[in-house]
Amino acid sequence: MEAATPQRRPDAARRAAPGSLPDEATDAERRAANDARSAEDDALIIEVHDQPSGAATRGSSRRRDPAPIDLAGEVREQLSRAVGNARTERVERRLTEAAEHFEADRFGDAARILKKLVDEAPTVAAVHELYGLTLYRKENWKPAARELEAFRLLTNSTDQHPVLADCYRAMRQWTQVAELWNELREASPSAELVTEGRIVMAGSFADRDDFAAGISLLEQGFNFPKRPMPHHLRRAYALADLYERSGDLPKARTMFGRVESADPDFADIRRRVRALR
Repeated sequence: MEAATPQRRPDAARRAAPGSLPDEATDAERRAANDARSAEDDALIIEVHDQPSGAATRGSSRRRDPAPIDLAGEVREQLSRAVGNARTERVERRLTEAAEHFEADRFGDAARILKKLVDEAPTVAAVHELYGLTLYRKENWKPAARELEAFRLLTNSTDQHPVLADCYRAMRQWTQVAELWNELREASPSAELVTEGRIVMAGSFADRDDFAAGISLLEQGFNFPKRPMPHHLRRAYALADLYERSGDLPKARTMFGRVESADPDFADIRRRVRALR
């Protein structure tokens, strides 16, 4: 399956659908899954001008032209308290630069800046969040989980639970994956976010060859809508993927076909449909 999508979004849990990948997936598959995600997550801590809140849809390509970025007022206040007025302007400038690198998929450049900023501003949740998402995109699962746990602790937010769960999934830490899914399901912050978590949890079942449990979780209460939103397409793609992997090719063919009819450019849907003809 595909990878998770960072939230507020970022594309990122992970693996088969634009949403989550099994641990046996190759590095190339993980990278492809990551690239299929949308950039809603990317804009978590920043405000991107001239774009709707939440940014692009995850099922489509994440790549987009960089837009002017401003730090949110709340983040500025946190930075000021953390580093003092004399250093605030410099730290703000560096955080904005890191966010721009992240949006342009220059994750190595972003990580080099953020590694220093988390030491300078350890109480600023936005710094941990962006660093965690950057490390996640670099597939550095353990340090990404550490930073996203710091964000979780500082904010008591479920915004990045799917991405954090996907990190634990990549490390085969199933108890943590289930714990985060249960927290997210109970909080139910949004349909999009819960769908991301559902895809990651289903992927964790598939990673253990329990396709029936993964399919059951994705099928639960789901009917392909007449006018699907991106999160519907991600869930349908993940479900079709598990149908195929479990050997139920007729159902896989039908569900992949529905996704293709709704959005022919969704991820690698054309290839998946052709492969089942």
